[in-house]
Amino acid sequence: MSLDVSPALLEKAERGEVDDAEFVACVQESLPYAWEVITTVIADLKGSSEGFADHETPPPSEAERGQLLRALASDAIRGGLERHFGVKLAFQNCHRVGAFRLAEVDSDRYRAFISARGQLLNQSPELRDC
Repeated sequence: MSLDVSPALLEKAERGEVDDAEFVACVQESLPYAWEVITTVIADLKGSSEGFADHETPPPSEAERGQLLRALASDAIRGGLERHFGVKLAFQNCHRVGAFRLAEVDSDRYRAFISARGQLLNQSPELRDC
């Protein structure tokens, strides 16, 4: 299961739409490692004069890797996080998370990060099973 959804939040979802704040709070509680990585890269982005920041440290265990994969592979979760933080998130190799200011989404750096070339250049033998 991707998220630990409280009975109250599940009931609300069954009745209709859930707002982003409630959804993002559920993500934060359910996926603490992913939340830590994403908030760290967002903080790095805010402290940078560039429109980009990334996190390249592999997770300490498969459980943490799973959290990161669940957070960034889900359109709903990734979209909720992007709206919450006002950024565009990008993902490579099961652990490399990039955060881009929205104005940078059409930049050369963003296109290079999400390109097939960027993915191939970010490969290494120790990451083959990630």
